[in-house]
Amino acid sequence: MIPFTGNPLDRRSDKRPDAAWINEQLKTGHILPLWNLQVLVKGNPVLGAAHVPLAIADELAAMESPAVFLGLDGETPLFAMDVSADPKAPEVLAAYGEFSELRPAAPLLRKKDLAILSQAKAMIDWHARHRFCARCGAATVSADAGYKRSCPRCHAEHFPRTDPAVIMLVTHEDKCLLARNVNWTPDFYSTLAGFVEPGETIEEAVARELYEEAGVRAKNVRYFASQPWPFPAALMLGFYAEAESFDLKLDPTEIADAVWYTKDEARALIHGEIEGRRGPMKIAIAYHLIRGWVDA
Repeated sequence: MIPFTGNPLDRRSDKRPDAAWINEQLKTGHILPLWNLQVLVKGNPVLGAAHVPLAIADELAAMESPAVFLGLDGETPLFAMDVSADPKAPEVLAAYGEFSELRPAAPLLRKKDLAILSQAKAMIDWHARHRFCARCGAATVSADAGYKRSCPRCHAEHFPRTDPAVIMLVTHEDKCLLARNVNWTPDFYSTLAGFVEPGETIEEAVARELYEEAGVRAKNVRYFASQPWPFPAALMLGFYAEAESFDLKLDPTEIADAVWYTKDEARALIHGEIEGRRGPMKIAIAYHLIRGWVDA
């Protein structure tokens, strides 16, 4: 299973507008607090999501911080709450767990907890970024258990958005293309990727990104899998594609280097067996794209 996938919660989206039902869930619900977008985790070496009583989280949160209903974990309602307003939150909640950035904690988290915490992080991040109406600029208020923000001035409604991004492993004959973005460290190589633009299909986005970034003409684009990526809120759509040739023309504003790897070389890269060079971590769909190709 690809990390960040497999969220087990029953989201009960039909109940989100029912304030009375949500309030009942809060009475028995568990809170997943986030502090400066860090998640609260417990356990070692395998980490799990730490739950906090509502009364404690409520005291730490700002008055405008919503309790975002994530869903039902069996019979247990789960909520996310931003406690960033209190600088002492890590100290107060130390008995429950330790705050951590989600990305470095991801390899140590149980898959179920990782999927739930990624949902919590994405929702709290969305609220932090959408406090004001994009239409008229007025302050918005949370509604529908945290899945909508409403503008009291112009009555516009704003909903969480997920940005679709394509990520693809392109191959030609017996080699695959891995590249280094200009913003990455000199030792890191991975697959090419880019955001889907308005007015194009995901297959068209794959072909466009490959040509724009590497000068590769692609064919036989085929879907592999998808992955929620809460940094801040993308959906990575994984693909394989075939290049027409080994010819490359790199965009120097995007790509610092690109190399054609054989299967043995790509396998060694993701296994950390090439000195001075590393590939994507196991939490990233890029790793699974490469592994799927070398193991085929």
